[in-house]
Amino acid sequence: MPRPTHNVYVDDSVVAWLLEQDPAVEFQTRRVLLGHYEADVQERIGREGAGAVLLSARGVHGHWGRGFYQPKWTSSHYTLLELKNLGLSRDNPEAGETVALILREEKGRDGGLNPSKTVKASDACINGMALGYAAYFGAPEAALASIVDFLVDQRMADGGFNCELNRSGARHSSMHTTICVMEGITEYDHSGYQYRLAELLEARATCVEFLLRHRLYRSERSGQPIDTEFTRLHYPPRWHFDVLRGLDALTDAGVQPDPRMKDALDVLIRPRRPDGRWAANRAYPGATYVPPLPAGTPSPWITLIALRVLNKYAPPK
Repeated sequence: MPRPTHNVYVDDSVVAWLLEQDPAVEFQTRRVLLGHYEADVQERIGREGAGAVLLSARGVHGHWGRGFYQPKWTSSHYTLLELKNLGLSRDNPEAGETVALILREEKGRDGGLNPSKTVKASDACINGMALGYAAYFGAPEAALASIVDFLVDQRMADGGFNCELNRSGARHSSMHTTICVMEGITEYDHSGYQYRLAELLEARATCVEFLLRHRLYRSERSGQPIDTEFTRLHYPPRWHFDVLRGLDALTDAGVQPDPRMKDALDVLIRPRRPDGRWAANRAYPGATYVPPLPAGTPSPWITLIALRVLNKYAPPK
């Protein structure tokens, strides 16, 4: 079995365990830890395991759940986000059809996607996530243009984003919204789109600085954790921020190591078990298609993502 080249936090037994998990975990392990893209393993994601469960839940109306955003975790929005994160093939027809349906039917007056019938302003958090999965599943650039326009206009003076800016006049960016938009921009870039790309990359750079100024989870004023939930590791994160998701977004964006990551890396390394794995924390409440792991159970996804982060940013042992 090929070995990771420089990750001092992983050994062969952990890699072997990851390769025995759901095909999506196996695919991502081979791709990000072992450096091999295996199309046959990726193809299995739609036929086996969590990916197959999610795809089989799609309704005849072309949506999951009751449509774009309801019920929360079983809606089309969060299912598409999860399928993207699993690594489902980009050309999957079911995912592509639902993305097209959303882009055609769910845009509000401000150009953003808006599932609400009563709130007129679109939500930057939703649109950041949607930009990511729509780009991943190959939406036409023209169909994404109004979402890009909306997001560019939502960047705040402190460099990040807050879904309450255009609703209640928020004055400080939100970690939750900032990470959702940052991930969406990264996927848009990786997928080869060009419309207003320079402006989006500038916005991503200020998002990175916003996260690093906060050491990913600390208040700039007090130095205390903004929310203790930020220091717990979750999968899937849905719309929520935590240090694992923050560090992984920095990894995916190609951000170089920075001393301001140290506190978050300490938080990430601390719960590593003696067997080299990380355990699941309490899942966010709500019905799901794929049952969450019980808290305390070794989590393949949290372990894999933590190792991906440490492959880039690991301090010496």
